[in-house]
Amino acid sequence: MSRGSWRPAYVGLGSNLAGPRQQVERAFEALAGIPDTLLVARSGLWSTAPLGPQDQPRFVNAAAGLLTRLGPRELLAELKSAERRMGRQQPVVRWGPRIIDLDLLVYGDERIEEAGLTLPHPGLPERNFVLYPLSEFAAELWVPGLDRVGRLRGRVSAEGIEPLAAGKAGDD
Repeated sequence: MSRGSWRPAYVGLGSNLAGPRQQVERAFEALAGIPDTLLVARSGLWSTAPLGPQDQPRFVNAAAGLLTRLGPRELLAELKSAERRMGRQQPVVRWGPRIIDLDLLVYGDERIEEAGLTLPHPGLPERNFVLYPLSEFAAELWVPGLDRVGRLRGRVSAEGIEPLAAGKAGDD
């Protein structure tokens, strides 16, 4: 694997199975363990309504800011590897329940559209469960081809999302 210069990257985290709060915390630890990558920012946890079928538990979502020397495809491979190590299986239903979901949202100023990798993440501008956590530490981040995170957040509804208080019961 080639190692380039340090680049910023942003990741969305989500879980709604097997103790979602703990799964997201474990995912932050996994991100911190990726080679040639530093976890430099993390949001709080958010309780969110599911995007897909509504007959599933609420999600716990968060966002992470990384500095990495990995290329975007290498970083994505590390994210998918972390998901597998945490027990992720392909959902039976699209947008169905999952132990963990790690989405590469933004990688520097890259714009990529190819099989298996689209940057910025195509759902980012519509998803409050991504924009609210990400805006905690990256409101001024320019999302290539779109706008700043804070402005994108201002365009989505807050319906179905709320900050998750430390120790709040019912989301584990």
